[in-house]
Amino acid sequence: MNEEDALAEINLEDTQPQAQQSETQVGESTQAPRKRRKTSLVWEDFVSVGVEEDGKERAKCLHCGTKLVTRSETNHIFGTHHLQRHLDTCSKKPLKEAKPAYDQKIDRGLISETAAADIFRKYEIEKEKLKKVFAGHLGRVCFTSDLWTSRPHNLGYICLTAHFIDDGWNLHSKILAFCDFKPPHTGEEIANKIFECMMEWGLDKKVFSITLDNATNNDSMQRNLKEKLQMISGSGLLRDGKFLHIRCCAHIMNLIVKEGLELAKDLLYNIRESVRYVKASQTRIQVFAACVERVRSGSGAGLSLDVPTRWNSTYEMLVRALKFRKAFENLAVVDRNYHSLPSEDEWNRGEKISELLKPFSIITTHFSGSKYPTSCVYFTQVWRIELLLKKFASCDDYDLRQMAKDMQVKFTKYWEEYIIILAMGAILDPRMKLDVLEKAYERVDPATSSLKTEVFRTNLIDLYKEYQDGTRGSSSGASPVPNPQDLVTGSPLEDDLDNENS
Repeated sequence: MNEEDALAEINLEDTQPQAQQSETQVGESTQAPRKRRKTSLVWEDFVSVGVEEDGKERAKCLHCGTKLVTRSETNHIFGTHHLQRHLDTCSKKPLKEAKPAYDQKIDRGLISETAAADIFRKYEIEKEKLKKVFAGHLGRVCFTSDLWTSRPHNLGYICLTAHFIDDGWNLHSKILAFCDFKPPHTGEEIANKIFECMMEWGLDKKVFSITLDNATNNDSMQRNLKEKLQMISGSGLLRDGKFLHIRCCAHIMNLIVKEGLELAKDLLYNIRESVRYVKASQTRIQVFAACVERVRSGSGAGLSLDVPTRWNSTYEMLVRALKFRKAFENLAVVDRNYHSLPSEDEWNRGEKISELLKPFSIITTHFSGSKYPTSCVYFTQVWRIELLLKKFASCDDYDLRQMAKDMQVKFTKYWEEYIIILAMGAILDPRMKLDVLEKAYERVDPATSSLKTEVFRTNLIDLYKEYQDGTRGSSSGASPVPNPQDLVTGSPLEDDLDNENS
């Protein structure tokens, strides 16, 4: 019994005579107040035994039988503190089982397992929905795939993405597989994995092309994959798989520029060392800032040092360093420890290299988009690169000329047939027709322009006939295949070719 319970009992006893008087005066309508419930937790281990012979009220321990006074004859309340002290030392009271401490890691683990199960169920539902979309898709599907290795753990991963246009002419990109891929990473094993995934999604008879980077194992992989797809009865591959393998434009761009920068790294040595010298300490940065202020040259972004893994960082380094050309000259005057000032000839060569790399930087940024760089824009971009390399391959600077020629070798190796593959998408652009295409070829090489145009025309007509044969058995509501003769007339893009800088 706590003090509040005890006071309530005293008040009840003290008011009892008054209650009797009230009952005598006003009758049976008045009732005595109810006794309050005992709320202290000690009463779970004690029971009241009432008033004993000595006139004191006691409570008995349920474990050891000890009796303790809770109220004296003079109605003095002892409360429940001494009862609690007894329970703390009672030898016969059973120990309560300790509750385990809250472990956040266990709780997070349980939540993670639940969330993972929910996500997997959601994945299965969405997978079935996408399978139904592919089953009803009447067109072809293009694929992209990449394979890479996680260096810290040396684990291989593979990703396969499907790209298609629905009936509403909306472009879709769906990741079909993103999983670990155990060695060996041979072309045959990669082809088996990709073919298995195509079969699982029901797309093995709807393949148009697959875009890959230029790794050696991808060349053998696409040959193995082509053999597997050609063995399938039914639709098979268009033009017997002639357009199956597409080389990644962004990756080719990277290879071409890196080939040129292998030579440029010696030509740019002093410019790179100058930037490295300034950025080596905060003191030098402050001194260089004073030089910039003194000669009032350069504005906007400051200096940046290139990194080996990103070729466009070399272009960015050049563009920024050239703005501070006079500041570097002033730094050589005020800082005796600075010995890598580029010569006048090296600065001029840096400007020309920057001019060569600028279109590559712009086009690479354009290619890096996920939606807007559709196939129709690739032809003109690659064509501009070929013109640019032709221009620098005949310039008066020997080093730059050699640099452009090395890049041309790489261009020819990977893009020799871009006249067919990339022009297919461009020719369907209303601004680009066959006669404009031939004019573009003339700008590159007038001696071969007619032959290139005829090769493209032949492939276009053959592809048209194959699609036409495929649509004859379709429903009457199918969209008609356009006649390739409609793609001959000139267009506004012809003016752009006339204005293109050579």
